Amino acid sequence: MKLIKLSLGLIILVLFATSCKEERTFDATGSFEADEYIISAEGIGTIKMLNIEEGKTLLANEVIGYIDTFQLHLKREQIDAQIKAVLSRKPNIAVQIASLEEQINSVQKERIRFTNLVQNDAATQKQLDDIESQYKVLKKQLDALYSNLEINADGLTNESIPLRIQNEQIEDQIQKCIIRNPMNGTVLSQYAKVNEATATGKPLYKMADLSTIILRVYISGEQLSKIKLNQKVKVFTDAGDGKFKETEGIITWISDKSEFTPKTIQTKNERANLVYAVKVKVINDGTYKMGMYGEINF
Repeated sequence: MKLIKLSLGLIILVLFATSCKEERTFDATGSFEADEYIISAEGIGTIKMLNIEEGKTLLANEVIGYIDTFQLHLKREQIDAQIKAVLSRKPNIAVQIASLEEQINSVQKERIRFTNLVQNDAATQKQLDDIESQYKVLKKQLDALYSNLEINADGLTNESIPLRIQNEQIEDQIQKCIIRNPMNGTVLSQYAKVNEATATGKPLYKMADLSTIILRVYISGEQLSKIKLNQKVKVFTDAGDGKFKETEGIITWISDKSEFTPKTIQTKNERANLVYAVKVKVINDGTYKMGMYGEINF
């Protein structure tokens, strides 16, 4: 009799606990995703180093590899030699006009001397005029020579400009052969390996910044009035044993167009409904993975 009463008591206790247990409901359900980026090569050649692997976390501007640049270095040396050859023909203006300037200085002294002699009636005016004429001729010769030498020098300088631009282009190509990771993130897929040939625009790897992750959920038209941008919501994920992990998220995007419920929704009736997509940003502590299901409450 005591055993029967004890059994009945246990049954009543279990039923009472079951009836008191509140079933958790959610306002919307969806799956986690992240903004994915495909990183492509900017250079052409053989990959000599590529220090990545799927799941590895990379930092922004981190050097992770390089593409062979031997031919580019040879091309740069060739252009450097061409620039030197062009500039070697550039005239040394100071040296080439030095002799003429010396003659002008000498004539200038004679000019001053004969001016004094004429004033003292020790020389004729014709002698002074001849000196003046010689001085003017030498000055014109100097101006003409200086102008020609400047034009020649400027022409050679201008001739070297396209070569310098080519050199800068080659230097830019060399820099682009250094593979730098553009952003903080995690490698999702690797498309290239060391010793493989690559070209500009060819994908090397795919990555995403998983420090924050997006939960894309779908709501009905009736629920639209209950949410707004930058609104904080509660985010729930399955923690096992019927428990849920709870965190906070922020609504960052609300679709302005309705769509049919995605096929990932289990029942056919639910898939026939028109819903609105919503993105909820969640700070990721490493728990949340892409493709993982989550729910929200407003």
